[in-house]
Parts: sequence; structure tokens; C-alpha cells
Amino acid sequence: MPTPALPLSSHIAAANSELEGLSAEEVIRWTVSQYGPRAVASTSFGAHSAVMLHLISRVSPSTPVVFIDTGYLFPETYRFAEQLRERFQLNLHVYTPQMTGARLEALEGKLWEQADDGVERYLFLHKVEPMQRALEDLQCVAWLAGVRKEQTDHRGSLPRVAVQDGRLKVHPILGWSTDEVEAYMAAHQLPLHPLYHDGYRSVGDWHSTLPTTPDMDPRAGRMLGKKQECGLHLPLSDEEEESLRSSGL
Repeated sequence: MPTPALPLSSHIAAANSELEGLSAEEVIRWTVSQYGPRAVASTSFGAHSAVMLHLISRVSPSTPVVFIDTGYLFPETYRFAEQLRERFQLNLHVYTPQMTGARLEALEGKLWEQADDGVERYLFLHKVEPMQRALEDLQCVAWLAGVRKEQTDHRGSLPRVAVQDGRLKVHPILGWSTDEVEAYMAAHQLPLHPLYHDGYRSVGDWHSTLPTTPDMDPRAGRMLGKKQECGLHLPLSDEEEESLRSSGL
């Protein structure tokens, strides 16, 4: 899979040093000033997605925003996405899997209910591959992502600027706590995902997302409790790299 020509590893430490102590808005502004239209953001239109989308709309409203529609999202998620798209006038790019859910289920069954290999294949086909296709189509060299250290062990180990699959990965709100997120939302009157108060504190596909209680990790309800990470924010495995190459990306 071709990767953009970027000044990567030798510049990561310098970039992290430069951005240390800066606000989320300043980090977004730095990224856009460095990479222009080739800086791309992503969103899941999840529980707290309005935060990053509001920040982007204030700093750089023309920035492309990628939304992966797996075909299995809750109806509330689709309506929430349209609400935020209109409110923030997002430059939204919606990507879907190359194989429909109906066809995949007919040929391979409900992968998300199968063993680890089935779950991994489902996540690759319905999330990872469409995201990689979007990044290729948009000629992305810098990816703005709203992940936070509190969310998973992997995210807790990330720096503010990293490299993932040959692209710069920038995390403007990486260090924000849940309290800071909620305070920002209150200050700017931003909406939570409509299912949040029904216990869906982390929202994915309808077939494999479970509500959680306050004493549980919010992401314990994702993929029926089998996975905290959907794969989008993890480096590609060798098998995934080969799959993408064979698909023409």
C-alpha cells in the first residue's frame, strides 16, 4: 500500500515538544497550517463526538471529516450524525464497506458472534478497510483523531503526535479527562449521543454494542465485550497490509 511522503520519525519528537502545553484548538491549527487540505479528521458520531467536531468547526471548518458507516449503526446514530453535520456545516465524507452486510452474512454468517478471527475479520471489512480507502482517496498525510488516554490501554500509551501506517496521527484532546470533556460540552451546549442516557456510553454497531453501568469501563460494551479497540486506531497488521494491497489500495 503506498504511503504519503512525510518527514516522519525524525520529526515526531520535535512535533511533540512543539505542541506540549498547547490547547486542543492550537494543536488543530498547527496541523492544518502544516498540512492544509491533506489534514483529515475522523468521527464515529459517538457519545462525545460533538467535542472534536465543534473544535474543528471553530478552527478549520473546511477540514475533511471521515465517517465510516458500517451499515449496522443504530438509527439514532444516523440521525445524530445528520444533526451535527448540519449544525457544524461539516465537510463530511461518508465511507461504507465494499461488501454489504446482507451479502457478508449470507456468505460468512454473523462474524461479530464468531471467535476472535471472525471479530477481527468483521472489524477489518467494515471499519479498517473503508477508513484506509478514505485516507487514500483524500490523500491524507495527517489524521486528526479524537481519542483520549482514558479510553483504552493502547490509547493511554499514545503521544500527542505519532505515526500510524505511514501517516502522522495527531490527537488534540488526548489528555482530556471525562470531566473536562463534559465541562466543554456544557460550556458550548453540545449534545451527547441520544443513547448515552440509556447506558450506551460508548456507541458502535447495534448488533454488538451493550449498555454499561457507571461502575464499568464504558468501552466494555463494545463488540459484546470482546474488543475495546475497533481497529481504526491500531497499526495495520501484516495480514491487513496484504489485504489492502490486494484490494488495490
